[in-house]
Amino acid sequence: MSRYTITDIIKDDNGKQRKATTIFPSIPPSPNDIFIITTTPDRLDKLANTFYQDITLWWVIAAANGLGKGTLIVPGNTKLRIPTKTDFLDRVVQTNKAR
Repeated sequence: MSRYTITDIIKDDNGKQRKATTIFPSIPPSPNDIFIITTTPDRLDKLANTFYQDITLWWVIAAANGLGKGTLIVPGNTKLRIPTKTDFLDRVVQTNKAR
């Protein structure tokens, strides 16, 4: 699932289109969450591939941990919460329906 699925498209006065900024709700903790500690620097996209088999879901791990502002790199010895795919998909779908 692309993080742009629920992003609005905006047209400026000249008719040029762009995607609006999408701010996702926080992903609340769940008993199903997985916690890991990185031992070496890692990348959010690689972690998403490991846990979700989809590198485009890096933003889920970033949103759950307040990361990803300007870089996909996660320093070594960082504790991360990995939400389960079902939990965060339900949350994004609920947000989309509320719009």
